[in-house]
Amino acid sequence: MKGAAMRVEFRKMHGTGNDFVVIDGFGQGGVSDGSAALSLSAKQVIAVCDRHFGVGADGVIIVEPGQTPGADGFMNYINADGSLAQMCGNGTRVAAKWLVERGIVDPGAGELILDTRSGPKAIKFTPAAPGKDFVATVDMGEPILDPERVPVTGKANTIAPDSTPAAGAGFLSNLNIATPWGDILVTCVSMGNPHAIWFLDDWRDVPAELFGGAPASERNLANMEIDRIGKFLESNPAFPEKANIEFIVPSESGKELEMRVFERGVGETLACGTGACAAAVAAALTGRGGLDTTLHLRGGDLRVEWRADNHVYMTGPATESFQGVIEIPDRSMG
Repeated sequence: MKGAAMRVEFRKMHGTGNDFVVIDGFGQGGVSDGSAALSLSAKQVIAVCDRHFGVGADGVIIVEPGQTPGADGFMNYINADGSLAQMCGNGTRVAAKWLVERGIVDPGAGELILDTRSGPKAIKFTPAAPGKDFVATVDMGEPILDPERVPVTGKANTIAPDSTPAAGAGFLSNLNIATPWGDILVTCVSMGNPHAIWFLDDWRDVPAELFGGAPASERNLANMEIDRIGKFLESNPAFPEKANIEFIVPSESGKELEMRVFERGVGETLACGTGACAAAVAAALTGRGGLDTTLHLRGGDLRVEWRADNHVYMTGPATESFQGVIEIPDRSMG
């Protein structure tokens, strides 16, 4: 016999358009039975994230007590397809806002530690003032360049230039991947999860069929059909754990990047924090950008700094859209 459905309080929140259903995992009344722990099956997460029959989101964040000494909370993040994710950059800012606004972290503290599956993240924040966004800077840690750790098949074939904090480290650039639309070249970086960055330096090199046959003069990132090639690349055998795919147009100044992203387990999202960091790092490694970069995503802008300590720092907003209660079918559904 199936059990009764759970009535769960949630907040719908987003970071530059990357949206989440955020649930209380501290046991403060967010779940109707008052339990301190909340575990959702993959099918339950899929149901919640469904944009027609559920709340709709790119993923679910259950904010739970910290797992390491000194941590203020743990971001239990699950992709919209029910798969677990090691890290979500935009999600860290959203979880930080939740912790501050629920009173678990003192708004005057200005900083907190958030546990994630890829380790603790130090976050500095500015609480939202009237008419202003909650803004946070997340220490995303060191970029992972070693192909085996990204992970991606193939060996490092390029050395990080002296102008970067990772000077002398090997990384995999211009990995050739054969696709139904021709060969493409990607640079591979991990920010706790794997990323393959495709730099669109010349629209003449991109197959016309990915733009509905438009001539090179009319091709741009906005009208590129990234879903088809994103699905193909995400699951390519080159990526043992799949990969997030970034489509990047560098600027002449080297200080800005235009970006769209296809996230593994989700599809195209309006923003991806780890993807923005990986793209900025890849741009610096390949001479297309500097160490302080503004990324223009479909959901807004993020600032990424690759500092002398070899850590990548991401700054951006976190916003609440609305609050509500959802009835989640019992776990026997999956």
